[in-house]
Amino acid sequence: MLKLTWKNLLAHKRRLAATFIAVVLGVAFLSGTLVLTDTITQTFDDLFADVNRGTDAVVRSSVKIEGDFGNDVRGRIPTSLLGTVEDVDGVKAAEPQVLGYGQIVGKDGKTIGDPAMGAPTFAGNWNTVPELNPFRLVDGRAPSQSNEIVIDKKSASDGDLKVGDRTTVITQQGPNSFTVVGVAKFGTADSPGGASFALMTLQAAQQYVSKPGQVDSISVVAPDSSQTEIVQRIQPVLPANTEAITGAQITKENQDSVQEGISMFFNFLIRPFAVVAVLVSAFSIYNTFSIIVTQRTREMALLRALGAARRQVLLSVVGEAFLVGIVASVVGLFGGLAVAIVLKALLAGIGFGAPAGGLVLKTSTVEWAFAIGIGVSVLTSIIPALKASRVPPLAAMRDVAVERTHASLLRVVIGAIAAGLGLVGIVAGVTTKGGDGLARVGIGALLMIVSFVVLGPAVAGPISRLIGAPLARLRGVTGKMAQENAQRNPRRTSGAAAALMIGVAVVALFTVFAASIKSSIDNQVKKSFAGDLVIDSQTRGFGGFNPQLASQIGALPDVNAAAGIRTGQAKVNGSDRQLVVIDPRSIQQVFDLGIEQGSLDDLGLGTTAVSTRYADDHNLNIGDRVPVAYADGATGELTIVATYANRDVLGTDFMVNTEEWTPHANENLDSLVIVKLQPGVSLANGRTAVEQVAAAYPNAKVQDRAQYTETVFGQINRVLTLVYVMLALAILIALMGIANTLSLSIYERTRELGLLRAVGETRTQLRSMVRWESVIVALFGTIGGVGLGALCGWALVEAASESGFARFALPVISLIVLLVLGALAGVLAGIRPARRAAKLNVLQAIATE
Repeated sequence: MLKLTWKNLLAHKRRLAATFIAVVLGVAFLSGTLVLTDTITQTFDDLFADVNRGTDAVVRSSVKIEGDFGNDVRGRIPTSLLGTVEDVDGVKAAEPQVLGYGQIVGKDGKTIGDPAMGAPTFAGNWNTVPELNPFRLVDGRAPSQSNEIVIDKKSASDGDLKVGDRTTVITQQGPNSFTVVGVAKFGTADSPGGASFALMTLQAAQQYVSKPGQVDSISVVAPDSSQTEIVQRIQPVLPANTEAITGAQITKENQDSVQEGISMFFNFLIRPFAVVAVLVSAFSIYNTFSIIVTQRTREMALLRALGAARRQVLLSVVGEAFLVGIVASVVGLFGGLAVAIVLKALLAGIGFGAPAGGLVLKTSTVEWAFAIGIGVSVLTSIIPALKASRVPPLAAMRDVAVERTHASLLRVVIGAIAAGLGLVGIVAGVTTKGGDGLARVGIGALLMIVSFVVLGPAVAGPISRLIGAPLARLRGVTGKMAQENAQRNPRRTSGAAAALMIGVAVVALFTVFAASIKSSIDNQVKKSFAGDLVIDSQTRGFGGFNPQLASQIGALPDVNAAAGIRTGQAKVNGSDRQLVVIDPRSIQQVFDLGIEQGSLDDLGLGTTAVSTRYADDHNLNIGDRVPVAYADGATGELTIVATYANRDVLGTDFMVNTEEWTPHANENLDSLVIVKLQPGVSLANGRTAVEQVAAAYPNAKVQDRAQYTETVFGQINRVLTLVYVMLALAILIALMGIANTLSLSIYERTRELGLLRAVGETRTQLRSMVRWESVIVALFGTIGGVGLGALCGWALVEAASESGFARFALPVISLIVLLVLGALAGVLAGIRPARRAAKLNVLQAIATE
């Protein structure tokens, strides 16, 4: 039987070509994501291991406030601890470390880097102890004056900067001029992960980045002691809220932090689409083997009549799938290396530049590639193989082996149950909201996909008839025959369309979700935004302006109020929370926060304003106190003086005054300045006045409300574009599945097509018939995908409404475009099968059994 399996595989290699390609593409996408993840992770692991090789211990604050997306804040320590550490027995050298926001300006006057969407931009001190310096000079020298900096090689290239050039670095002290005296690499990379660095003297770093007398940490070199021993000696001499850890620990923390960030990004934006691609491949494989087994019914029956056991027939079909899986996995694995390169380029396009270096192919990736490639091929062939093994020997005597085309009652019942449970899960998620709600929506969506697939054969006939009805009128006999061909075998039509349905559903879901986010933002701006202009730092909270900019703008004669918006992290009421820091006098001029109780006029030292939602959830009222702990170690209580309903405007449950926040801030930066013009001042005149002051800040972008909204939309569109590119492969696999199904059905209908040609149908009409049949199948999958995606998108938006996405929006135009693209995709998928059908020799086709 093994020999027979191999012969069958070679005999049907054209039929299995599309299946082979589907497996290759699915495996390539999956292995490509694993290769890229491993490459970036390994590169950073090696970098941190290399740059921290000389660090034996690190002294730092033990107070850490966790933030969203890894944006944690750790308190600073006094520089005076340096002498204490240096006096510890075994310490050869110790050096303070300062690191914070800093953005370099290129020769063209534009800022380097994109902290809002890409890697961060840093400023800090240049280490004078060689063992502690992760940077290696490739040109120039180290900084020795307060107005000198060393920059990373990537920033030098991006900004067209070289040694001797004057440039500007934006920090929390505002824009300041520096001379580039050196260019350096981070280990062997031009920069770590695309981040930019402006490195200055320690005194300058304290002046511009941290605070005089404060540093982020102190690194220690102790070559004659073990790392554990030196830490044990340092810890007893340290004050409260300070800790010493080994160099190995800080290396591991850095590696884990990068790994967490990479995993979060890939798990959200890359790997799910690899899974979708594999899932779509599975449907294509299943459909192909189902058709091939049906077409080989007589062959299977003859084998049974000649004495082959059911087990042998089953193993023969599964063996074909196994061989296809092995070969396709090998090709897909190497194709994954190309996919990794493409994905790396795509990530660079949205601002995430991975360090340079070769690709990393781990054993685990090879194992996954073969497990998925072979596993999907074999598992999806089992059901067709079981059907093949059950073919009775008497079937060999029949002229035609007819496949059961209609759905069984059991299938309908199972599909209805899955649909009911899916709807229950979605409704439960929408009513629960939050993290639990999202999980329930996910389970409900999965059950809905199952129900769509199971019920497909039951509804494919009538829906195909409905979709094809216009063709019968517009295209005459050709359209009528395309309609009948699509509905004559609902199981096959459903199987071909299922893969496309899944891909389109994911596209529709993201389209709906993105449209809802945009609608929510637009609604918030219209409802609560009273400002006329926005000065955007283009950092989204990962940097910004010195607060003096808001004061300077507010002092202009044409300006009524200028409110700076900054964020910070603190532990409030027992949980790590994001705070929005405001000036209560100006904020009320530019935002309608929907104050329900109390007054922002009372917001001062030792007080806070709380969102109505949070107050209701935690049974808090005006006058109640909530405990607070800051990253600098200070603790206390905040008295609630106001509650506000429009929390989505600023995206936080807590607001504090600048007077309360400033003493505890690591970095005091406004990410936005909202400007309200004086009555009677035109937008053009007011904008000109504001731009003249903001021109001193190269990262400032002055926009009106509509322009700022479009900027935010643009960032959403960038992510959405990446999502669509990721899904394009899954859609391609699905279309290949449709084309393969049509090709196999043409082989099956060879005699029928020959008879049609014999009675007068032209080649043009035959091609048209096959193409329109492809369009009907594609539209069946597209319509189902759009409906499912829209439903799941609505549920996702509603479940996430507590996070600020409370306004569901149905992008009708976008979904219509998706339907049109589905029809066009059907035309493309039908081109090759239509050509093949038209080229059939009439006499040979009629003579075919």
